[in-house]
Amino acid sequence: MRVALFLTCVNDTLYPETGRAVVRLLTRLGVEVDFPMAQTCCGQAHYNTGYRQEAEPLARHFADVFAGYDAIVTPSGSCGAMVRELYPRMGERARAEGRGDTLATVLAPVVPKTYELTEFLVDVLGVTDVGAYYPHTVTYHPTCHGLRSLGLGDRPRRLLEAVKGLELVELPGAEECCGFGGTFAVKNSDVSAAMGTDKVRNAESTGADVLCAADNSCLMHIGGTMTRLRTGMRPVHIAEILASTGEAAV
Repeated sequence: MRVALFLTCVNDTLYPETGRAVVRLLTRLGVEVDFPMAQTCCGQAHYNTGYRQEAEPLARHFADVFAGYDAIVTPSGSCGAMVRELYPRMGERARAEGRGDTLATVLAPVVPKTYELTEFLVDVLGVTDVGAYYPHTVTYHPTCHGLRSLGLGDRPRRLLEAVKGLELVELPGAEECCGFGGTFAVKNSDVSAAMGTDKVRNAESTGADVLCAADNSCLMHIGGTMTRLRTGMRPVHIAEILASTGEAAV
């Protein structure tokens, strides 16, 4: 199986350790991972801000870069949802506007082959125990795109529950948005900050050391709120937990 890592802009720029963790994890599970150097933005930021036609060249580029791979794995529910949910809409919109079927044809091959990391582990590799060791108390925040667009369900929790040394505690109001929402956090900063504060206060109430999620964009917002509120918690991507095999890797 030819597997490509789609790292995403946020991870490449701000959280490269998440990408390294994905590679360590998949390699440990016997998967050879390629990293296409030509990958860029998937176009989500443009599309969600209303520049939908401007996002099309980025979507075409994504399809070109990842053509030929059997699976495209990303540690981002939001970018995974862009490909799986919104790329088909882009193709249909181009067709409805009389611009032909070309865009839909170009994008169609990559849509079903794109997996969020926990989906790939559970559904494709068929594993929940990845051999991780992480001796911390963790609470899990299911991000909106993972929960509502991709329907990740209990996959992340099943993976976390199998990690040795990890105590998983329930997050009150887990399914409530953290308030990030991409440009929502910029355009509606007061509301976004209030939602982030609610999420962090709920996380604090669990007594956990770590708040875990499967998307660093949400963790960036939550982590910033944690810093402002001077909490003792740390935001950690699930890939880094699953890749950990001991204290030295924490």
